[in-house]
Parts: sequence; structure tokens; C-alpha cells
Amino acid sequence: MNVIQQLEKEQQKKKTPALRAGDTVRVHAKVVEGTRERIQVFEGTVIRVTGGGLRQNFTVRRVTHGVGVERTFLVHSPRIDKIDVLRHGDVRQGRLYYLRGKVGREARIRERRRLVAESAQADEIEEEREAPESSETEEEGATP
Repeated sequence: MNVIQQLEKEQQKKKTPALRAGDTVRVHAKVVEGTRERIQVFEGTVIRVTGGGLRQNFTVRRVTHGVGVERTFLVHSPRIDKIDVLRHGDVRQGRLYYLRGKVGREARIRERRRLVAESAQADEIEEEREAPESSETEEEGATP
């Protein structure tokens, strides 16, 4: 591993969500106003994800008061506090620039259901694993 790769690896965030075009996200970005710093939330649809590694960035689009606003964020930027993925969208394209010409119902993206089903199954499996352990401890507590 050369020096540049090592520096990039040190500057990357440890845990970042897997983003894809079509996902609805809530980005908590730090904004400096004069001497004060606050967190501003930007919620919208990811229309593209580009780059890789430390240079990975994504563009989020939302419509407020009839005006479309797009903002590009660096995934590993220190200005990003956290990224919440609210729902995963089911789209075919990697770039959703066609949403710029759509308004209202036309701009909706259907939700990717199979991930929700998989996560629900994983939760059920975890609950099953935890349930026998708690019943064993109750039995052990009753015997002495």
C-alpha cells in the first residue's frame, strides 16, 4: 500500500451507509454561520452516486415550494455529521436526471421491498436466538 492510499484510508469514515440512486436519505450537514456552527438537515432522493473510496460523492434532490433543489455531498467529508437512509428506491437507471422534468406523482419512486423482507427475517432470527437465552436464565434463577 503506497502513501496516498494509506492517507486516504485514514481519512475515510468507518461506517457509511450503502447508497444507491433512488434512495431517500436525510443528510445531517454542519453549516457555519458567522462564529456559530449548527446542523442542517437536507432530505431528498439520491439521483446519482459517483466516485469511489475517499472521493465518493452523491447528489440529493428535493422539491421545496415548487422549486427543485439539488445538493452534492462528499460521503467522507467532515462536514457531514450523519446520513440516514429512510427508504430504498427501486429504479433501473444509475442516474435519475429524468426526475428534473417530473412533478408530483410522476416523480415518485417505488420502494424496494425485498430488502425490507430480508431485514425482517433477520430480526426474527435474532429474536429467536435471544428468546431461548432469556428463558434459560429464568430457569437457572428458579432452581437455587
